[in-house]
Amino acid sequence: MALQGPIPVSFDMVFPHGCYLVGEVEAVKDFDASTNGRFVQARDKQSGELVWQIAVMDADPQVKPAQKTVAVKIIAPVQPVPPAPVAGLPFTPVEFDGVTVTPYVNGNGRLAYSIRVREMRPPRTGGAKSGHAGGKEAAA
Repeated sequence: MALQGPIPVSFDMVFPHGCYLVGEVEAVKDFDASTNGRFVQARDKQSGELVWQIAVMDADPQVKPAQKTVAVKIIAPVQPVPPAPVAGLPFTPVEFDGVTVTPYVNGNGRLAYSIRVREMRPPRTGGAKSGHAGGKEAAA
């Protein structure tokens, strides 16, 4: 099969209604290398760069509440800086570039997707959009 590893997709395919930051950028723990009292940050297998994570809320009104918040992993050499908050909005809108999805079977035996990105930035359009692609670190 020609498809192996992360599948490149556009931001609009994953979050056609847009998404909002609902957490802080955090280092992802390498569970194999970390030991009691010693934190080792995960590195991307392809690039060797550090892996960071942030929680985002999918703006699609059709998404089930349990699937609204998803984790997005950011591959970057230094901790990414989120876009500035927008006056009048309770959450900060965000878009991502260099998006890939990796399908996997979760602990419940259901298809799920891990989302990885290369860059986080303010939306080009200034707000949310329409549609939905499904999945996103949650059972499909």
